[in-house]
Amino acid sequence: MATVNGDVDVSQVKGTPLPAGQEAGTAEKAARDRARIRRGIVCTLLGGALWGLNGTVSKFLMDTYGMEPLWLVCVRELTACWLFLAAAAASADGRSKLWAVTHDARGMLGILAVALGAVLFSQVAYLQAINWTSSAMATIMQSLGMLLVLAYVCLTMRRRPRRREVLGIALALVGTFLVATGGNPGELALPLGGLVWGLVCAVSSACLSILPAKPMAKWGNFVVNGLAFLASGVILTLAYRPWEHMPVLDGLALALLAFCILGGTFGSYALYLQGVHDAGSMRASLLGTIEPITATITTVLMLGTTFSPADLVGFAMILAMVYLTA
Repeated sequence: MATVNGDVDVSQVKGTPLPAGQEAGTAEKAARDRARIRRGIVCTLLGGALWGLNGTVSKFLMDTYGMEPLWLVCVRELTACWLFLAAAAASADGRSKLWAVTHDARGMLGILAVALGAVLFSQVAYLQAINWTSSAMATIMQSLGMLLVLAYVCLTMRRRPRRREVLGIALALVGTFLVATGGNPGELALPLGGLVWGLVCAVSSACLSILPAKPMAKWGNFVVNGLAFLASGVILTLAYRPWEHMPVLDGLALALLAFCILGGTFGSYALYLQGVHDAGSMRASLLGTIEPITATITTVLMLGTTFSPADLVGFAMILAMVYLTA
């Protein structure tokens, strides 16, 4: 609106000032939102770092104490599940959802699908990939699951990949080629088993991103994770019989195993999921790239593993793909 002399009435453009109480409430809400996002960023970074360190510790346990990957999966799942369930039962809402889902046949079938198609699949594939290669290589190959999630999104939304996503796909393919061959097309730089399990790990990562989404939205993260870890652990235990594959453990091994359960499994999941809730899935997916970075650094520092220049360039390309497709 214009005034008599033709100048713009600034008060009309800016709107009527808010009452003092309402303005203060808006400022307080904005401050709470900023604090929540900052908390989410910290939780996501901690969760990703713990998961990356968990892979390196798992590799040390498998190499030093002869732990079989399936034995480690059984122990982690059958212990961490109770931590998830206890966290769910700590709140009234969690207790009500836990009670409701255990009396809902369709809900339990959905969680069983998560247990088999997401939790068991991803846990076994991840530790097998680590066992064949290293925690750094396994987490990098796991990041390729973003391509499958992108394909799923494009199919369900009936759209083509955007330009930046096409660039991300190209980078991922070149990066995978460099990691697999070391830049020499005539030979594999990775053991064949490591390459296969790494690609399986990528598929399982995509399943872990897609399958639990609806059950978690309905029943909550801790309820779904607790029951899915429990079901997965029981099924694998019956099939694998871990008591027949017991490794000889000393005090250090028990302490590291406790870290894998408390920090690397329950802690990393809980912190990362809290980060997704507070900071949003976009920020979380980008900040989650600290996982392979942590795994690479700890693999070099703790285990003395070396990587070729082709490996490092491939790592960088695959991480760039995550940023472009997130």
